[in-house]
Amino acid sequence: MKISARNQLKGKIKSVQVDGLMAEVEIDIGGQSIVSVITRHSAQGMALAAGDTVFVVIKSTEVMLGKDH
Repeated sequence: MKISARNQLKGKIKSVQVDGLMAEVEIDIGGQSIVSVITRHSAQGMALAAGDTVFVVIKSTEVMLGKDH
C-alpha cells in the first residue's frame, strides 16, 4: 500500500470496541497507545481485531511537539 501521507506508524491493535455506528480502535505503538474512532462499517469491512498489525496514518495540518525539561 502506497499513500502520500508521511506520518505513518505501524502497530498492533489492543482492542476494538463497537458501539452503535462507531468503533473505537486502540493501537499499541512501541508501548504508546493511539486511539482511532472510525465507523462500525469500516471496522467490520477491514475485519479489525485485537492482535492485528495495522498502520496508523496521521494526516493533519498541525502536529504539536512537547518536551520535558
